[in-house]
Amino acid sequence: MEASSSTSHDPALFHAPLLHHPRRRSSRPLKGFAVIIGSVVFLLSLVILIVNQSPEPLASNPSSVTEAGSYSMAAQPRGIAEGVSAKSNPSLFDKVGFNWTNAMFYWQRTAYHFQPQKNWMNDPDGPLYHKGWYHLFYQYNPDSAIWGNITWGHAVSKDLIHWFYLPLAMVPDQWYDINGCWTGSATLLPDGRIVMLYTGSTNESVQVQNLAYPANLSDPLLLQWLKYPGNPVVVPPTGIEDDEFRDPTTAWLGPDGSWRIAVGTRFNTTIGTALVFQTTNFSDYELLDGVLHAVPDTGMWECVDFYPVAINGSVGLDTTALGPGIKHVLKASLDDTKVDHYAIGIYDMVTDKWTPDNPEEDVGIGLKVDYGRYYASKTFFDQSKQRRILYGWVNETDTEADDLEKGWASIQTIPRSVLYDNKTGTHLLQWPVEEVESLRLNATVFKDVVVEAGSVVPLDIGTATQLDILAEFEIETLVSNSTEDEVSDCGDGAVDRSTYGPFGVLVIADDSLSELTPIYFRPLNTSDGSLETYFCADETRSSKAPDVTKRVYGGKVPVLDDENYNMRVLVDHSVVESFGEGGRTVITSRVYPTEAIYGAARLFLFNNASGVNVKATLKIWEMNSAFIRPFPFEETLFQEMVAST
Repeated sequence: MEASSSTSHDPALFHAPLLHHPRRRSSRPLKGFAVIIGSVVFLLSLVILIVNQSPEPLASNPSSVTEAGSYSMAAQPRGIAEGVSAKSNPSLFDKVGFNWTNAMFYWQRTAYHFQPQKNWMNDPDGPLYHKGWYHLFYQYNPDSAIWGNITWGHAVSKDLIHWFYLPLAMVPDQWYDINGCWTGSATLLPDGRIVMLYTGSTNESVQVQNLAYPANLSDPLLLQWLKYPGNPVVVPPTGIEDDEFRDPTTAWLGPDGSWRIAVGTRFNTTIGTALVFQTTNFSDYELLDGVLHAVPDTGMWECVDFYPVAINGSVGLDTTALGPGIKHVLKASLDDTKVDHYAIGIYDMVTDKWTPDNPEEDVGIGLKVDYGRYYASKTFFDQSKQRRILYGWVNETDTEADDLEKGWASIQTIPRSVLYDNKTGTHLLQWPVEEVESLRLNATVFKDVVVEAGSVVPLDIGTATQLDILAEFEIETLVSNSTEDEVSDCGDGAVDRSTYGPFGVLVIADDSLSELTPIYFRPLNTSDGSLETYFCADETRSSKAPDVTKRVYGGKVPVLDDENYNMRVLVDHSVVESFGEGGRTVITSRVYPTEAIYGAARLFLFNNASGVNVKATLKIWEMNSAFIRPFPFEETLFQEMVAST
């Protein structure tokens, strides 16, 4: 092993298999789960009611998400009564609250992820680039750290990393949005105008689509927004529930010269649907025949996103791009499961219908945008660098009481660039925007570190609270044939051993491994003798606090014949973003450790496989903090900078 830092690192190898509980010495896997589907309408309705009332809705594949402990509810999740998906955790009465200290709460706040100064935040809204500034709008409660009184917060950045808070962009002050200015999207027109469509909840809690636009296009900060006097511009069509019709997309231009938008809804309570509306002036709309796409048994579609990708390109495409060599991505946030799903397919611009390449992995039943704690994502085309950028909302998994005490809730992920994976032809590639690399400080390299089966290797990098980790793994098989009864997908977490895995890194861990979050690969034997690999994150031992949701997340990731196992992991206090195989599979985790904080946070390699040794090569950067603060309007220098843009 070699280290390319000023300090030589020679971690001592010690045998310490990952345990299901700090005091247990057995690493036997836990196996088995059951999924019972009712066929009687009454029972199905009852099940749906129960799921909708759970504090942490089940993912679409129950075997890929395991929750450590069950919760009983004392109250319904906030937001359901308002006709919008639950945006906060309910109260729990069978879990003892942890005695958090102010120092623990302070540590949980991130250092380089965007979050408001205080209070509640959810979905990203209308991201765009204008006159040298990136704009991020977001759902925001100016009065509290829990969901409610939803307005549009506003922030700007020159580089997508350092942000300035601006005054609120839109507040609920009209009959058509008095119960909330909800999620929306921006469209940049060829003549330079900007139109913003957003959902308003009316004085009668009807979800309608409204139009807004900048008061002054010459203002690079877009400080003032005007609401169209003729709002609402779109109301729920006949047959659509008044409270299940929301989140308009960015518009795209059709071959007939008119614009289209899609709006999420559902039919018959179970059929997730995207409707298409046509307009020439953004104030008058016509519902087109049929639907853009619909998938049975996926429930209400929120935050629909629809955009083109180049199948042989290295740059992003404007939303209006059409023609050969282009496919379209359709993404929906599933209200029933709180999971973002996408599929890649073909858009027929004449019929305004979209068809998935693989119907077995259609929207809502196949690939996920992110396999972890992640929702309500939205993309935009960055015309300054010819790339498509993805934002996603990451909410808390602690209690509302904790959020109120610390005074804030929720973050946005690091913006990600999105490209079509032309090597597999089946996936998107998500990768942190290159600007985040400007935060990298000193780097340490570990080469060819051998991690024997059933062992953990400490990596001496000092404090491990803010990191950017690149890791590559090779496996050396120790057994000729495996006869183990291997559990599928991510199993019960990093303790669930199989022949070829799990192996990876332990982040936000303390020296005694009483708290840790494994990020790992789990290759499994298939019937034809090949390996099928899962990329996973295990939160079940991330915190000793009993009132925090802790799950095992993960999904299948293609590993091609000419590829090693590789991951990139961004660690930022209470959030961990993990990218497997160049971003084919991505997992966002929230962790709330009680001991692995500040100077006690450590980083380890681990290999809990039973039949392979692993050789690892890593490059690890300590990450600086980003500057995220109110815009300094009073400073002449910044006034001049704004004027120059």
